[in-house]
Amino acid sequence: MTTGALAFEVKLTTPYDRAIELVTAALKAEGFGVLTRIDVHTTLKEKIGEDFRPYTILGACNPTLAHRAVSHYAEAGLLLPCNVTVEADGKGSVVRIADPDVMLSVGGMDQDPALHSVATEARVRLSRVAEALSALPEAAC
Repeated sequence: MTTGALAFEVKLTTPYDRAIELVTAALKAEGFGVLTRIDVHTTLKEKIGEDFRPYTILGACNPTLAHRAVSHYAEAGLLLPCNVTVEADGKGSVVRIADPDVMLSVGGMDQDPALHSVATEARVRLSRVAEALSALPEAAC
């Protein structure tokens, strides 16, 4: 696992479709469900006729954390759900999980203690998702 400017990144040796299954299971283990699934490859082909590598955006949500955030500040909903991308990369896949702390700062809400607490808890859970994926036999070294 690596941590970039926007996200946690994990490279897997597994094919793209299997990577989506592994990511979904790891998210579920940390209390996140997948609310949305955007197939970027298919959408770009249908809408503008462009070929693009297999690439999916998963909208992951932990209901308890989301409830805390939007109950405190309704505009926090603009930062939800937590985005996770899975893309084909050669013979494997790359998974990127948006860092909630970064998203909160982009939204200018990082000075709010209640929202910062939610983002920190989400970050810990999503970091564990990335760590769990990194620990799989399918993780690339």
